[in-house]
Amino acid sequence: MGASTVSDDPFGTAEIRDRVLHAWARSPARFREDANAEEDYALGGYRDRVVVELAQNAADAAVRAGVPGVLRLTLRGDVLTAANTGAPLDAAGVEALSTLRASAKRDDREAAGRFGVGFSAVVAVSDRPMIASAGAGGVEWSARRARALAARTPALREELERRGGHVPLLRLPFPLDERVDVPDGFDTVVRLPLRDAEAVARVRDQLRRTGPALLLALPALTRVEIDVDGGVRALTAERDTATGAVTIDGMRWRTVEDHGVLHPDLLADRPTEERARPVWQVRWAVPEGGDLAGTPAVVHAPTPGDERLDLPALLIASFPLAPDRRHVAPGPLTDFLVERAADAYVRLLRDLPASPRLLDLVPGPVAAGELDARIRRAVLDRLPEAPLLPAGGGGRVRGRDAVAVDGPAAFVRLLGDEDDPVVPGLLPPSWPVRHAALDALGVRRLELADVIDELAALDRPPSWWRDLYETLTGAPADALGALPVPLADGDRVVRGPRGLLVADGVDPSRLDALGLRFVHPDAVHPLLMRLGAVEAGARTVLADPAVRAAVEGSLDADDPDAIAEAVLDLVRAAGIEPGEEPWLADVALPGADGDLYPAGELLLPAAALRDLVAEDAPFGVADADLVERWGAEVLTAAGVLDVFAVARAEDVEPAALAAGDVTLHLHDEERWADDVLARLGEQELPPLLPEFQAVRDLELVENWDGALRLLAERPELRAAVVEPAHVVLHDGRRVAVPSYTAWWLRRHPVLKGRRPTEFCFPGEDDLLAGLYDPAPAGLDRAFLLALGVRTSLKELLAEPGGAEELLERMGDPARAVPRRRLGRLWTAVADSAPSVEPPDRVRAVVDGEAEVVDAADALVLDRPDLLPLLPGQPLVIASRGDAAEELADLLDLPLASEEVEGVVATDGEKRPVPPQVRAVLPDAPDAYIAHDRLVVDGVSVPWWCGDGRPHATGPWGLARALAWLTGRWEARLPAEAVLRDPDALPTLLAENDLDL
Repeated sequence: MGASTVSDDPFGTAEIRDRVLHAWARSPARFREDANAEEDYALGGYRDRVVVELAQNAADAAVRAGVPGVLRLTLRGDVLTAANTGAPLDAAGVEALSTLRASAKRDDREAAGRFGVGFSAVVAVSDRPMIASAGAGGVEWSARRARALAARTPALREELERRGGHVPLLRLPFPLDERVDVPDGFDTVVRLPLRDAEAVARVRDQLRRTGPALLLALPALTRVEIDVDGGVRALTAERDTATGAVTIDGMRWRTVEDHGVLHPDLLADRPTEERARPVWQVRWAVPEGGDLAGTPAVVHAPTPGDERLDLPALLIASFPLAPDRRHVAPGPLTDFLVERAADAYVRLLRDLPASPRLLDLVPGPVAAGELDARIRRAVLDRLPEAPLLPAGGGGRVRGRDAVAVDGPAAFVRLLGDEDDPVVPGLLPPSWPVRHAALDALGVRRLELADVIDELAALDRPPSWWRDLYETLTGAPADALGALPVPLADGDRVVRGPRGLLVADGVDPSRLDALGLRFVHPDAVHPLLMRLGAVEAGARTVLADPAVRAAVEGSLDADDPDAIAEAVLDLVRAAGIEPGEEPWLADVALPGADGDLYPAGELLLPAAALRDLVAEDAPFGVADADLVERWGAEVLTAAGVLDVFAVARAEDVEPAALAAGDVTLHLHDEERWADDVLARLGEQELPPLLPEFQAVRDLELVENWDGALRLLAERPELRAAVVEPAHVVLHDGRRVAVPSYTAWWLRRHPVLKGRRPTEFCFPGEDDLLAGLYDPAPAGLDRAFLLALGVRTSLKELLAEPGGAEELLERMGDPARAVPRRRLGRLWTAVADSAPSVEPPDRVRAVVDGEAEVVDAADALVLDRPDLLPLLPGQPLVIASRGDAAEELADLLDLPLASEEVEGVVATDGEKRPVPPQVRAVLPDAPDAYIAHDRLVVDGVSVPWWCGDGRPHATGPWGLARALAWLTGRWEARLPAEAVLRDPDALPTLLAENDLDL
């Protein structure tokens, strides 16, 4: 260990002190100026930089000596020492340290210090700094000793008192008056007894924060050792001169540096001593695989100031500083260095590996200050033209020539295949597409959907497309709607998988004539099905609209035979049942006469239908070779007829059918639809038939006996007859209406040459006997019921038009209607028919016999006491008296009471009604008018009630008068018996009990 020994004055400190004290004595203002300046530096610009300034001095010493710089900083209690290698202390150095702003390094362009004021930082923490060099002696500065010298000068005493004893201690060096040891291996040591606990804490904090930035800013230093109360850590820099990389404690830093000589114009506004050093320097440093945590986010010039710099890199540059030594001074020199810093930063990025971490080094839009913002703008202006990004073959491309695709990694790799790239300049998938830095670099970003849209122009084999689909397996479906897909014909690539067919058990090559879009087998991938392609067996292929279009246009096609072959092949493979796909009946097939027919207009040679339709029916007969090749089963499934065809449809609107807006190609379909709408009545919304079935070609039948047997026996035909159609109303209710087939059969003479509605089931309702003929044998009841064979009067009258039909038959003289049924028929008409078209003829009672008469001659009998007054008058008589008035209104006939004057011409005697009658007629009046002879309108009658009172000539008439007036017409005979034999009352009542 070397030591600095106390000597007389090895560095000429006495001379320096004498000059300073003489100057102060001559001009106390100079004393005040020096004191203020030192205080400004110590408390202002250099207040927290003692460690940095000590390191800077160590770096300068190493440069002067041309040796690796090593610095050891040791804090023991309240003493900080800094030992360094390099040039030892000399007289010029002592003078420089004791002279503010007069650096001894003004001609040393490699020195880090530039202003000669850095050592003033020690004053912020110590009142007695000391420096010693091994074998050269040492020097100290002491606030106590400086204060004592100043106090001896009379001119300074007043100013000294004003300043509270504070003196500019660094202006007055002294020879060391104590031993200061220089550690082995070092050349110089600085010893700083720290002023107080606050100074100790500040120094301790500065040592704690000392990190790699110090070695990066001061490249002359290779090692910095920090010992705080025995806890030692070391910072070691290993510099690669070839690459400029620096490794500090295992962390590798990439650096880039630029320097040069300044043009005098750039220094025109700078101080003289700065103009004497016309050099500039810019250095950037970036840690590899790490961040700048722990490194001050400030500009280093070369040591850290207060200019914030939030770029992810360390900037060390010779920016000119303002008088506070902490901020960059504006001016042309700063402008020049901003541009050079931007150039160097872009070069640094170019030298870094082309990895996604590069994006983190691209400046963002938010700056920490004005200088930061200017550097960012300068860098960002250069980046789009800088070849920073990876290109195929290991090269680099400019940002504006690069493309970033937002898609799965495998997809991006496939598109960027080096041997055959789909997208030139495509960034590898490891690069984050959404990183904001890509915009700053000018990279064109493509969304997955945009890339997919551009792929359609590619010419690639089907297997390549399958590989592409594999890379997109997990991609969002909404971005893949326009995904190109090669077709099986080998000539086309179409956009979008939706609706395409993937062959499943069918051979696409046999279906070319149908214009189907099958995916090429080598390109098939599950992704296509997820996006809407359909795995297509024969049934699915048949459901494709292209097949239907081909079928519909087959008669006019260039090659109808090819279409027929393809369609029949699908029908056979799908196992289609006859009538299951009715549209197949349009496919063109050859007839025996050599012409083409729609399949639905061809009959099998042995078809049952051939014996049922008229000779001139518009049917051809299928070609024998066609039948032999495909068989009856396939042909009938395609629509060729063996029996009646069944038309099927879904969601049929009767209103549209009635208006002719749609057609099912059925005879009188509009009239059937009108009938359905009439049954349903007015509806808020059009009703709907979810399912519809009907037998076709009924109007062509000639042999109805055979046709009905066929319809009744074949299940698919029978169902179209006996099963009603169900209409759904706007409120969700389902209403059953007659099927079209049943409706049509009811209205045509298909049953023994007559309409089925002209028959009834014998023995089921005697009121229909005579009006309808018994249904013929040979067909089951359910089938006849569906045809409309009548079952009962009630059901007849419930049907629309049923009352009119009944009145028509009752007015037919050829029909036999016994009188005993006539009253019940009229009563049923009155009860069930709200309105009818009045008939021209009615069946009435004339003098006790039922006859058919002109309606204009008939009256409706509304009171039985009128009968003696109406001899020979045709009377319509209901079986219930209270129905007369309704019947008269319905038939538009007068009531008999309206045609009779009803004048009583004889007097009578008021007599009490015998009390025994009340047992039969409780509501009978108390009295009646008894007549020996009762004459009304000149006719002798047994009773009369025309004036509302009972008139009678004896028990027979009185019983009827009382029964009519009380509304108990059925009690007239018991009442008469009581009147004739009052003693018979108990017997009559007992008989009545039996009626109950």
